[in-house]
Amino acid sequence: MIVPMSTAAEWSSPMETPELAGNAIHVWRASMAMDSAALRRLESTLAGHERARAERFHFERDRNRFIAARGFLRDLLGRYLQCAPQAIEFAYGPRGKPAIASHESRHPLRFNLSHSHELAVIGIKHEREIGIDVELVRPEFAGEEIAKRYFSAKELDELSRLPAEVRAEGFFLCWTRKEAYIKARGDGLHIGLESFDVSLSPGKPATLSSADESRWSIESFVPSLVDEPRYAAAVVAEGKDWTARYFEWREIGREAVGGE
Repeated sequence: MIVPMSTAAEWSSPMETPELAGNAIHVWRASMAMDSAALRRLESTLAGHERARAERFHFERDRNRFIAARGFLRDLLGRYLQCAPQAIEFAYGPRGKPAIASHESRHPLRFNLSHSHELAVIGIKHEREIGIDVELVRPEFAGEEIAKRYFSAKELDELSRLPAEVRAEGFFLCWTRKEAYIKARGDGLHIGLESFDVSLSPGKPATLSSADESRWSIESFVPSLVDEPRYAAAVVAEGKDWTARYFEWREIGREAVGGE
């Protein structure tokens, strides 16, 4: 299915208790550059194994980003579920994809988290699988050798035809779209990267070509604001009838930005 790429998402600030109705997908963004007080508040909501994992990071910067991302996820899910963030328990699929644990096996709320450098995004959908990915656009990383390892022959051909000045953007459009699809399926890298194709030309529609493409829709969006570093991002979810809405996260009681 072809879905036009979102060139500039409108990041709104909803009520403290968001409602996920109809065929909506909610996409949230949050800055990982938090002060020490905010990090302490978020860390207090983490489970013991999450705090232990945070402590294993060698660099403080990486440890703080992990705490911020996991705290962001718990805070957000707590708002949807109307429960304390620390009360949420996760179950994990065969390939490690997290889900909300419940007595009825698995909660109908689906979610996926991705973070890169100073930015995190979360996609949330009711009863349908979802995958999301965000990456900082780094021209020094977008080399031909890396593309040959992870892109399909069709994707490499399309990338090679791009003008040099937009090739890095095309690289990360491809990367985030492929990663979002893999995460939506929950199979990790057990999916052959040559077994499906995504489009990657900047300014053109996002497309997915796979054996199960009738199951999914794909959309790219710009997750960073004008005065921030450039990021690429994509979301893939089950169904053909969903519409994405974009929200800016702030702690409850803190000043929010944006508006509808």
